[in-house]
Amino acid sequence: MTSSSILTCPHCQAKNRVQTVPEGEVPACARCGQKLPWLHDGTDESFAQDTRASVPVLVDFWAPWCGPCRVIGPVLEQIARDHAGRVRIVKVNVDENPRTPGEFGVQGIPTLIIFRDGQLADRIVGAAPRATIEQKLFPPGA
Repeated sequence: MTSSSILTCPHCQAKNRVQTVPEGEVPACARCGQKLPWLHDGTDESFAQDTRASVPVLVDFWAPWCGPCRVIGPVLEQIARDHAGRVRIVKVNVDENPRTPGEFGVQGIPTLIIFRDGQLADRIVGAAPRATIEQKLFPPGA
């Protein structure tokens, strides 16, 4: 991460300020050592760094006025908690960061784009069910 994020540990409730995560690692709680749900806001400036991780990265292109975006938001938060250490979720507000959605041809929101090893791997347009999102993030045999 290029900027600081506060990630709350679901095990001990400690608030952890996370600024950078070394390549090949995932954030862990400073108090109890458990893996943290890796969910944070991204920007046009941080996007290249945000999509590089040792785990799949799901980028949620959203806006606060979008009803389906408000529906999918809690689902993504739960996925981040339930799969702590296995996925990174980056939320990009398209109103505040218009360059990156344009580069990826985002025409409707929510649009979820999955990156593996920094490369676009899959795309979901619309508020898909949790099972569909998890199946794309964690395909059988992967």
